[in-house]
Amino acid sequence: MIKIQEMAHALLADVIKPGDLAVDATMGNGYDTVFLAGLGAKTVAFDVQAEALEATQAKLEEAGLSARLIHDGHEQLANYIQEPVKAAVFNLGYLPGTDKSIVTTGDHTIQALDALLDLLEVAGRIVLVVYHGHPGGQEEKKAVVSWAESLPQQAWHVMAYAPMNQVNHPPFLIVVEKR
Repeated sequence: MIKIQEMAHALLADVIKPGDLAVDATMGNGYDTVFLAGLGAKTVAFDVQAEALEATQAKLEEAGLSARLIHDGHEQLANYIQEPVKAAVFNLGYLPGTDKSIVTTGDHTIQALDALLDLLEVAGRIVLVVYHGHPGGQEEKKAVVSWAESLPQQAWHVMAYAPMNQVNHPPFLIVVEKR
């Protein structure tokens, strides 16, 4: 069985070519940033926590890769990126091992997603891993699912990948592809 993160990476690798612009909207511990940079993508990553930037920079250096790391929330994405984007990834929730009160929110995530809709190339993808078992997680989940369901099918393919028999709010995946 393919795990959620493996599926997210496979869906990203399927569309990213070297030199494409890719966004890690929630850099966290840097795994997605390193993955995107490892595909040869010009990678831009966002996080509000200094610990995230430090962890990600260390992983990039260890792998001999580089990315543009931005110490700001993903809701500010449009202030930093104005060029076409091939792919973006979000891991919603909080940074494991740090302050669990610092979380992504529906309002901020929708703001970033709306900015990406305008920037996404045809056949480009946005992949969201939705963690929703923390305080505020259910509200963000509802906002993101509603946003995804409202995208017109003439312009967007939208799919979900979710565990069906797990307890304790397992994460699930939403994929948005521009037609």
